[in-house]
Amino acid sequence: MRIAALVVALTIALSPLAAHADDVSAAQSVIRAQEQAFVHDDAAAAYSYAAPAIKQIFTAPDIFMSMVQHGYAPVYRHKSFEFGDGKTEGSSVAQRVHIIDANGEAWEALYTLEQQADGSYKITGCSLLKAGQAV
Repeated sequence: MRIAALVVALTIALSPLAAHADDVSAAQSVIRAQEQAFVHDDAAAAYSYAAPAIKQIFTAPDIFMSMVQHGYAPVYRHKSFEFGDGKTEGSSVAQRVHIIDANGEAWEALYTLEQQADGSYKITGCSLLKAGQAV
């Protein structure tokens, strides 16, 4: 009886951790899908992962892709793109990504994503800093 109670208690206690891991995993899947769309120069697919607020600023896939190419070159073209820490807060996820750009320079990206009404995650922003650069 005690073992069953302990199992139930642990399941209840650990369920928020599982939900957190699921949210971070879902967010990482969205980021990875957009990253692969950039690799394949698929503007429409890359744009599809942007949140509505981003789409209001960049009103077409080609405009969005041009912004990424010129303003986020390490995200657009890179040698390495690896996930770091991710955390959730409410319906938002913040995900760090370690990037080595096409020239071999290290960068840190912080992606933010927001869960949409349909349950999917969309990218709301990406802050990019050269590794070691002060915030």
